[in-house]
Amino acid sequence: MIAERLRRSFSAYFEAPLEAWRQFANLCELVRFRKNEILKPSDQVERYGYFILEGSGGVFVWKENNYVCLDLMFEDAFFGDYMSLITRRASPLETRALENSEMLRISSSNVDRLKDTSMGKLIFLISAEWSYVDKQQQQIDLLLKTAEQRYLDLLEKHPDIIRRTPQKHVASYLGITTQSLSRIRRKIGKK
Repeated sequence: MIAERLRRSFSAYFEAPLEAWRQFANLCELVRFRKNEILKPSDQVERYGYFILEGSGGVFVWKENNYVCLDLMFEDAFFGDYMSLITRRASPLETRALENSEMLRISSSNVDRLKDTSMGKLIFLISAEWSYVDKQQQQIDLLLKTAEQRYLDLLEKHPDIIRRTPQKHVASYLGITTQSLSRIRRKIGKK
């Protein structure tokens, strides 16, 4: 059941009643994307939020003739260009499916409908807070941990990431070159 899956994915942050997740699920539609399909191009307004049921997605920004990976998301995670979705303004972020994926999609108008309920408002507030905490931790890790430590942390969270995600995206997400990631992987493999 989709509502139960939504609740389980969010329960680490807040125990919302199943009925709230049923309301959420009823405002979504099931969509499928092909590997590397762009969900939202850069410099456009995000019209949807997503919950990944199967597959993965990435958030990218164009910098100096190359895409930089800002985020990698996998099953049972919310996904999208939330900055644009919230502000209703175009952003430089691009979102794309990194594998053939199945996702729940909720329109910005349905997000507003959910936010008009007290439980929906609370769910979105807690989501925003934890998203902020996660991004802040990512920035701290980038400054205080070595690339190898960041890679090991990523492997702990997503053991199959190298099989599922192109090495160039993993390296970019870690803030290193693909050559550096290859060296780290060789070094870890020897241990």
